[in-house]
Amino acid sequence: MNHSNEHDLAALRFQAAARDLEHIVRHIASRYIAQQVPLTWRLLHAIEAEAQADLGFASRHDAFLLVLFQRPDNLPYPETDDTVDFGASNALPAVFAFAVNAYEKAHAASMQSAGKRTAAMRPSAWGG
Repeated sequence: MNHSNEHDLAALRFQAAARDLEHIVRHIASRYIAQQVPLTWRLLHAIEAEAQADLGFASRHDAFLLVLFQRPDNLPYPETDDTVDFGASNALPAVFAFAVNAYEKAHAASMQSAGKRTAAMRPSAWGG
């Protein structure tokens, strides 16, 4: 097998693992979204812990790939009940990015389906 094929195979495995992890995180986040639980830092850490502990995910992918999706120890985030706000940052750990994306999509869908005026009167998916 040449280097190019190995690289392509590794990229495909990474993409498959990323899609799998995103699906897991979306499923976890959807439980909280359905209950209109705001996305706090503490909840984000709980979602991350549950996703990383998913035995199906761990069994479907190489240990090397699993490490790539873990948040580095030198990237600490608050563990408070404050609402998550990354500002303009786009450098997020994978699980955090997938959870934030799920909440943003749910918020956008609720704004569309209820109409902007009605949705502004209800708590949003972000809890705001």
